[in-house]
Amino acid sequence: MTSSVFASERLLFTPANPQSDAIPVIFAFPNEYTVGITSLGYQVVWATLAMRDDLQVSRLFTDVHEQLPRQPEILGFSMSWELDYVNIFHLLEWLQIPLRSQSRNEQHPLVFGGGPVLTANPEPFADFFDVILLGDGENLLGDFIDAYKEVRNANRETKLKRLAQVPGIYIPSLYQVEYFSSDGEIKSINSIDAEIPATIQKQTYRGNTLSASTVVTEKAAWENIFMVEVVRSCPEMCRFCLASYLTLPFRTASLEKSLIPAIERGLQVTNRLGLLGASVTQHPEFIELLDYISQPKYDDVRLSIASVRTNTVTVQLAQTLAKRDTRSLTIAVESGSEQLRQIINKKLYNDEIIQAAINAKAGGLSSLKLYGMVGIPGEEGEDLDATVAMMKSVKKAAPRLRLTLGCSTFVPKSHTPFQWYGVNKQAEKRLQLLQKQLKPQGIDFRPESYNWSIIQALLSRGDRRLSQLLELTRDFGDSLGSYKRAFKELKGKIPDLDFYVYANWSTNQILPWSHLQGPLPQSTLQKHLAEAQSHFRTPSQPLETVK
Repeated sequence: MTSSVFASERLLFTPANPQSDAIPVIFAFPNEYTVGITSLGYQVVWATLAMRDDLQVSRLFTDVHEQLPRQPEILGFSMSWELDYVNIFHLLEWLQIPLRSQSRNEQHPLVFGGGPVLTANPEPFADFFDVILLGDGENLLGDFIDAYKEVRNANRETKLKRLAQVPGIYIPSLYQVEYFSSDGEIKSINSIDAEIPATIQKQTYRGNTLSASTVVTEKAAWENIFMVEVVRSCPEMCRFCLASYLTLPFRTASLEKSLIPAIERGLQVTNRLGLLGASVTQHPEFIELLDYISQPKYDDVRLSIASVRTNTVTVQLAQTLAKRDTRSLTIAVESGSEQLRQIINKKLYNDEIIQAAINAKAGGLSSLKLYGMVGIPGEEGEDLDATVAMMKSVKKAAPRLRLTLGCSTFVPKSHTPFQWYGVNKQAEKRLQLLQKQLKPQGIDFRPESYNWSIIQALLSRGDRRLSQLLELTRDFGDSLGSYKRAFKELKGKIPDLDFYVYANWSTNQILPWSHLQGPLPQSTLQKHLAEAQSHFRTPSQPLETVK
């Protein structure tokens, strides 16, 4: 099984021949191969490591693996989905490595992690990693390996202290968290001695060559797709959005130097092209990119685009996609309420949404998927009515276009202006209300699981005390009921579910990630929060006073 999976890969890079004293590294994705190999982040990090002759890299997935070294010195995990922590536990045990970093000794590899989940808030998982890489891997990975080589033969403690000096490298065991009480707020977060930096700054890559696939395979979840990152971050800065705030500033790949050469390289081995990014159509030369892909020589290319900004849906875009075997387009509208869109800083009007649907249909697309959200801070009943009314007008303006509204519950995310707000307890009812009103209109309503949103909120706002909970839940299964059961078992030892998920936090309290600096300082996030609150219909109680 294993060999056939790896034999199907077409590599778009040349792995190095490792030197005789190369460092043995295992680079793992805590899920099945088809999922892991579809992650552009995993592909790029793997290739970056494999092109170094001072490393001997083996890949590990939950179902298959390459030949693994007997004594790995470094074990890395790329984490892009919160619930994959369960698979990290399984893989560590399978490799006979203790789950917690404090139980590892000189015989064990250094366990590092990176990826969007850990960059956003590593704290619930902090006790399971020796090293966490915060931010973009482009420079950080090389800095990590180079620093490790300096102390390769030293003891574990010396290695960790040296690595802690590298910008963007977080060594959780060198920071101490104190609480007002075992189930209360955080009192302080300090490094254990003066040589360890008090705060760690997430690393931002500022080049204009972004990522592109390093491997194409029919065994990937999106089979044979070549992915190219067109933009990184998003200039819109919707106030709940991690993809924008955590990855600022907005960066675009150079069309001539980066995108076109990458696409030409990829289309030599496959005819499936995926354009990735939080806001692909906001690339300043997007029209030129479309023209390039529209050349007759690429007539058999199947094109997919991540998510596009509503007011960039032109007839030309729809025609190009339809001709390139894409039937559907996804736009994020968040709500049909203009008032709510002001609160979240979504610069969008209902007539632009209607126009996008008209253009999609005129260009030959058969369906349009809209993304919405309930439970946004400041949302009231009339905002839901506005969403229903908007969906009806879109349907009327573009009859026979299949309309889907995917809808999630607002989940607070670190490093965004809404990190202080809890989940709205009315959210589940609001999802049901939309379902009831939209179904009879022939609109396909697809709510994201409310229970999953609660687990997501727990992990996105969690602190280190959750490590005990995570070890318990793995034995109970990953339903919300399991988490509630684990909370019961730990009553008095850690805060309750309400504290992490539903409570509004004071802007004065120390957050679990206060020592980890994102792109914007807390003071700027508070200004953005105040600006959002100025649009509330009902004046908001300042979050300093909320306990």
